[in-house]
Amino acid sequence: MAVPDSRPPRRVAPEHAHLVEERIESEQVYCGRLLDVRCDTVRLPDGHTATREYIVHPGAVLVVPRLADGRLIVVRQFRYANNAVFLEFPAGKLDPGEAPLATAQRELREEAGYQAASWTRLGVVHTVVSYSTEAIELFLAEDLTHVGAQLDDGEFLDIDTMRHADVLDAAERGEITDVKTVAALWYLSRRFRER
Repeated sequence: MAVPDSRPPRRVAPEHAHLVEERIESEQVYCGRLLDVRCDTVRLPDGHTATREYIVHPGAVLVVPRLADGRLIVVRQFRYANNAVFLEFPAGKLDPGEAPLATAQRELREEAGYQAASWTRLGVVHTVVSYSTEAIELFLAEDLTHVGAQLDDGEFLDIDTMRHADVLDAAERGEITDVKTVAALWYLSRRFRER
């Protein structure tokens, strides 16, 4: 049975077309509530075939909530797969048919308990380009109003505020290793040129 191609649309400049691998067939190995694991047979640029295993992910957002005094709202959350508590910015996955900004607004309210009057898209990161389609849209949320957190059932986290410089220092000390948070810090540093 043919499996539809769930990868994002191809984005290849003409001068790089010689690097493209063509999908021959695809098998859905596993489909859960979050992950859809595929195993594809592909034709390589030299004509040989190879196998590519990857995860189809619905996409996600990260929100950098910035208070009027410049402090950033961060969350601490236990991440089961890594058996550790991580310091991160609020984030969450896209619901079917939901636009990234709508997801960001929902996640800011649910996790951090704020609404924002000002939204700026910072960029996008692809978390693991070798085996996942996950793309995370990064947003800066400002002009915040506290409305109270509305965590999902089974979601537990601590909310805190930190100065931008302190979050950067935590990343440099290896206390922040979450790729989406590290990427957002890079965008913030470029935007605000503060340390």
